[in-house]
Amino acid sequence: MTWRPRRARFVAYGLAAVMVTGAIVLAILLPAQFKIPDRIGILVFFGLVAWVLHLLGRLRVVADERGITVVNALRTHRYEWAEVLDVTLAGADPWPRLDIADGSVVGAMGIQGSEKQRAAQAVAELRLLIKAKGEAPEDR
Repeated sequence: MTWRPRRARFVAYGLAAVMVTGAIVLAILLPAQFKIPDRIGILVFFGLVAWVLHLLGRLRVVADERGITVVNALRTHRYEWAEVLDVTLAGADPWPRLDIADGSVVGAMGIQGSEKQRAAQAVAELRLLIKAKGEAPEDR
């Protein structure tokens, strides 16, 4: 199963497309006083902005037979089922948190708390998978 934020992806990739298109148009339509290095600089800057937006658009949580992969903006975490103890999403949290057996907690940005109903359903599905495939205690 794969969970991805709906709105965040749409906004991130939509803005990235607008940025890149705008940068190309701007680089072409700049007055003659702006030389090639200026135009390249604009393209590079907006390309970097689009790359940052891509980092936000690629967020996801993937559950497969071997475990859970959490793709956040800057890091990707891979956990076997036995390593994940629980998943929690409090009402005000921006995304759920995975409790890991070593005592650490990892945010699962691929499930956005702002998408209330979808987030609650995703957390419930993920919790069921953790109980079924992991070694978490049954009394939660």
